[in-house]
Amino acid sequence: MMADVAPRSRWKVRLLGALLVVLVAGGSAAYLGWRQAAPPVRAVVIPPPRFIGLSTTFTVVVEAARGRIAQAEVRIAQGGAGAVVLTQPAPAGSRLETPVTIQGATLGLREGAATLEVWARDDYWRPLRRTDAPAASIPVTIDLTPPSIDVLAATQYVSQGGGGIVVFRLRGGDAAEVRAGTLAFPSFPAGDGGARVALIGLPWDFRPGTPLTVAAHDEAGNAATRGVPTEIRTRHFRSDRIRLAESFLETKVPELLPQRPPTQPLLDGFLLINRDLRRQAEEEKRRAALRTASHALWEGAFVQPRNTKVFSNFAETRTYLYGGREVDRQVHLGYDLASFRQSPVPAANKGVVAFAGPLTIYGNAVIVDHGLGLQTLYGHLSSAGVKAGDSVEKGQELGRTGSTGLAMGDHLHFEVLVDGVSITPVEWWDAKWIRDHIDRPLEQAGLPTLGGTAPRAAAAKRTLAGDPGRHPRASRR
Repeated sequence: MMADVAPRSRWKVRLLGALLVVLVAGGSAAYLGWRQAAPPVRAVVIPPPRFIGLSTTFTVVVEAARGRIAQAEVRIAQGGAGAVVLTQPAPAGSRLETPVTIQGATLGLREGAATLEVWARDDYWRPLRRTDAPAASIPVTIDLTPPSIDVLAATQYVSQGGGGIVVFRLRGGDAAEVRAGTLAFPSFPAGDGGARVALIGLPWDFRPGTPLTVAAHDEAGNAATRGVPTEIRTRHFRSDRIRLAESFLETKVPELLPQRPPTQPLLDGFLLINRDLRRQAEEEKRRAALRTASHALWEGAFVQPRNTKVFSNFAETRTYLYGGREVDRQVHLGYDLASFRQSPVPAANKGVVAFAGPLTIYGNAVIVDHGLGLQTLYGHLSSAGVKAGDSVEKGQELGRTGSTGLAMGDHLHFEVLVDGVSITPVEWWDAKWIRDHIDRPLEQAGLPTLGGTAPRAAAAKRTLAGDPGRHPRASRR
């Protein structure tokens, strides 16, 4: 019996050993499989570019599901050739986010199809490490040819506070604008062959000698500029001194600042209105400029309301006096037109209402879009009979004059704007000016004109410009 027990014990030991080996081997295999199954590094490109141009910028984000990022590399592959554009050393953690700018001309690759690749690895150990596939792969086109710009015609002379037009042909670009210092005026398609037009409006204090240029770019980031042969002429503007009466402050400050603390002095409230609310109105005018038609809506010269008289001029510098001392200085950006109380306010030309409602210092106001960035503003209305989106005809009543906003006497504040920049209205009231400064460049470029009509008599033009004398029924602030 003892002889039989020993073999059984040895058999059990061998069986247990075999099971242990199986368990160890199986556990090791499972462990190695678990390690191998760990997700690889993930990479995304934001935004994914379609083109690689002279200068293309995007952001690469690399994330490790296990461990930390060991290395990241950005490459451009094209056939059997390629170029490494970025090698990023190991970061401190499991995520890497880095901006990348590719200078396409330095790649040594030809224009055409290519692939943007992101190669990355983590420091997480796996039995087998794959190195034959990128973490991200994006098809791209190498495009190193900048847009072509040909300036066809432009208004020869543009004055401070005046307007004009630039006509050019664009090839190979997605967007183009006319730049005047820090200002940028959008362009719009005009006919076939890539012709485009851009209306420009120079502020009253635009610095002569500042170059005008056409700037264009394409989706690949390639850019081009061309100078515009336009001369900027200086213009002199009037000034005025306005004495702030206590009765005016008592009326207007509570109206325009209903949330003003009761303890705040009226003068402080006025200065807040005259500065901050004025600035807010300028911002709203720029926003309204974005709601413009891509073609001209107007017909012929713009009209000044009948039986009105200019009593406050464009770009008039106003010095405000209170208690015998100067307290503020601002520039008036339109014409004040006086007539009779509650006079009808006609649309200066055909268009679509871009804004209708309260507009800080302008009170109840309407802005009419005439297309191509050209708009007119009607302020201090007692009432408005149109709403945003309404189409209006030349001469159609928009509302009635009043004294809302920062005005005491009943009158109309009228502005002409190009892309939100206020310019002198008298140019657009003059059919001959439109013909010489807008239509002539279009004719030179072989494009249809936009609305000049027969010139008016000299006496009529004097009426348009207005007499700076004050209308007895109106006062302005």
